[in-house]
Amino acid sequence: MTTTARVDAWLWAVRVYKTRSAATTACRAGHVRVNGEKAKAAQTVKPGDEVRVRISGFDRMLVVRQTIVKRVGASVAAEAVEDRTPPPPPRELTAFVPVRDRGAGRPTKRERRDIEKLRGR
Repeated sequence: MTTTARVDAWLWAVRVYKTRSAATTACRAGHVRVNGEKAKAAQTVKPGDEVRVRISGFDRMLVVRQTIVKRVGASVAAEAVEDRTPPPPPRELTAFVPVRDRGAGRPTKRERRDIEKLRGR
């Protein structure tokens, strides 16, 4: 175990990304931040650093507990990272969206008002 590790290697080792090249690509795209600053792939992380990773539109907030650079078992990887990601907001029920028959043409003024009333506008 070393005292520092590259951020891309660490993200791969703790199983945030499936491949190291995917972690490197995420760093290049600006989806990885270390202590609030955009991180390049070669930036080092040490225990106590906060790493924010943007994956599929959501931010994951991770704190480095141990620096590891090799892919290890899931239980060891879980000990090396502290996940401080807040729970996702509850999903809202999708509102009823009126659907017009195909080929019905443009709605009349009365139909448009009814549609707007259904949508709550």
